Amino acid sequence: MASRSEASTALPEPTKGLSGIVAADTTLSFIDGEKGLLKYCGYGIDDLATSSSFEEVVCLLYDRGLPSAERLADMRARIGAARVLPPEVKQVIEQLAGRTSPMSTLRTVVSALGHYESNVKLKELPPKALRLVGQIAAAVAMIHRLREGLAPIEADPERGHAADFLHMLLGSEPTETQAKALDLYLILLADHGFNASTFSGRVTAGTLANLHSAITSSVGTLSGPLHGGANEKAMEMIIKIGSPDAAAEWVVEKIAAKQRIMGFGHRVYKVDDPRAPHLKASSHALWEERGDTTLFDTSVAIEKAVKAAKPLITNVDFYSATLLYGLDIPTDLFTPLFAMSRVAGWTAHVLEQYGDNRLIRPRARYVGKADRTYVPLKQR
Repeated sequence: MASRSEASTALPEPTKGLSGIVAADTTLSFIDGEKGLLKYCGYGIDDLATSSSFEEVVCLLYDRGLPSAERLADMRARIGAARVLPPEVKQVIEQLAGRTSPMSTLRTVVSALGHYESNVKLKELPPKALRLVGQIAAAVAMIHRLREGLAPIEADPERGHAADFLHMLLGSEPTETQAKALDLYLILLADHGFNASTFSGRVTAGTLANLHSAITSSVGTLSGPLHGGANEKAMEMIIKIGSPDAAAEWVVEKIAAKQRIMGFGHRVYKVDDPRAPHLKASSHALWEERGDTTLFDTSVAIEKAVKAAKPLITNVDFYSATLLYGLDIPTDLFTPLFAMSRVAGWTAHVLEQYGDNRLIRPRARYVGKADRTYVPLKQR
């Protein structure tokens, strides 16, 4: 820590990580970490998880209200049509898939998509933003199939978003349980306040950079292991432990070594993440349908052991890991699947930023040396 004489003493002590700092107002999502509440536009996440669909949640985030049947049908059709990628963007994916990580490819694809969109006025921007919801899903599926040496599967715009994605990704017809599980996942991760990737998108939009630049910022931010990669690490942990009987001893050893256990703890929630019980129940249904609940039972045993040892909350990453893995989604696609959901919130936030914009420009407190005298090169 620098001495007081070396700091910009007129500025207050910085808040590391901006923890607890309120940066702006939003009408999109509400979080009460003390009570374990999450609402989208005033609607509780429990109601949305049990009664809604991802397409309806997109309507909610874009319109700030529940849609009519006509509006929902239009939204579903628009997202479905957007899952058919421009040929030029398919060529970008063909050149990159398998040569770099799926998230790196996806970041480049989002940027490239902007080249095939027209510049429009703010009031005409929502349909352009909405296309990214369909396009990112199609891109993730194509990235995976090409790196596996498989032919891409064309989108069926008439199908629901979750079911069509699973078909494009895996090449098989998803069961009702599988389609519902992915739809639930997409609902629960669609928005979550000013998380790091949403905030970076809004910072970029605040400069009046274009939509695709802002969402490219969000994708890049999500790729960091402290934000988007936690559920991938959680699943790797569950696979490594392998059985419910091994969970307690493994947890005790990790806690004794003061090592972090992925899937537990949260910067905002002080009680269990309200999304976790829905993911847990859906994950259980998936693994029961598969006829082997070993990995799910292992995750339950890990959760029980962690809570017996420390007052840690279960976060969204823990059971989203077993849910996605139960859908046969490889762990390195977990973060792209996160983007496939969160793009609904990202685009809604960027539109909100554009609608009431001010450049986001915080201060930094200088703590380096002060009042130094320049010495010419020959005298040093």
